[in-house]
Amino acid sequence: MKPASPAPADIDAVRQFNRFHTRLVGALDEHLLASPLALPQLRVLYEVAKAPRQAPMSARAIAEALQMDPGHLSRVVAALEGMGLIERTPAADHGKRLELRPTAEGRQLFAKVDAASAKEVAALLAPLSPAERRELVGAMARVRQLLGDTPASSTVILREPVPGDMGWIVHRQARLYAEEYGWDWTFEGLVAEIAGRFVQQFQPGLERCWVAEREGSVIGAVFVVRADEHTAQLRMLYVDAAARGLGLGRRLVDECIRFAQAAGYRRMVLWTNDILTAARHIYEATGFVLEREERHQSFGKDLNGQYWAREL
Repeated sequence: MKPASPAPADIDAVRQFNRFHTRLVGALDEHLLASPLALPQLRVLYEVAKAPRQAPMSARAIAEALQMDPGHLSRVVAALEGMGLIERTPAADHGKRLELRPTAEGRQLFAKVDAASAKEVAALLAPLSPAERRELVGAMARVRQLLGDTPASSTVILREPVPGDMGWIVHRQARLYAEEYGWDWTFEGLVAEIAGRFVQQFQPGLERCWVAEREGSVIGAVFVVRADEHTAQLRMLYVDAAARGLGLGRRLVDECIRFAQAAGYRRMVLWTNDILTAARHIYEATGFVLEREERHQSFGKDLNGQYWAREL
């Protein structure tokens, strides 16, 4: 389905944020961070100085990394070279390819500006509480994810829930199933009931919730609850759309199985619907077997519920 065209209000909101950020970082200043450099010059110097000494960058590589017009980049490089901050040298393996390296003066200036930038950001974050800082960093990471700029190497951690996580899990699951499957608001009532019961009746050592986090942003969750003395139940497996393809769903299910085995359960069960194909593939891959199915009408849809189980 083709996405709807952006609303004028959304476009205006992004432009307002861009103007705010430009002011915030002083991007319009003639000399950024009390240096003799304007923003394009400083960005190019950053790329040159940050490159490993044994693998210096070429102008072409910098143009691609910064998505910068080659003609504009050439003028910036010439200006930095004229200031004595960088130098161009033939590559050892290709005499016609020029590599860019910082001069001693360039390294000295970069170190000074880099320290000033870190100090400026520290001052910006200082008035915020630790929770507000996590929220800010998470929001920034989410913006990068949505706009396609999240590094593939981002580390995902699994942790215990903290205040605010349960509400987030309910909200995100309700939104995801509404957007992807058209389920109505009654599904939100179900997940809120499950989360509330987990909190109110939590049995340490027999039940567990894992929250998956990447760069300060929550991207998934799963629960194990006690069904009876010998049976654990896996509930509410969720992986954010921005985190798919990382193997996170399998990792969460594996954690559930290991926990249930260590807790002394003999069996693990779960309930799902056949349209949730990605989750079904994970359950099959981790040893679950489909025991029975039943048609039902829930969440505004006609669905086929499935009961899966595995021995521990």
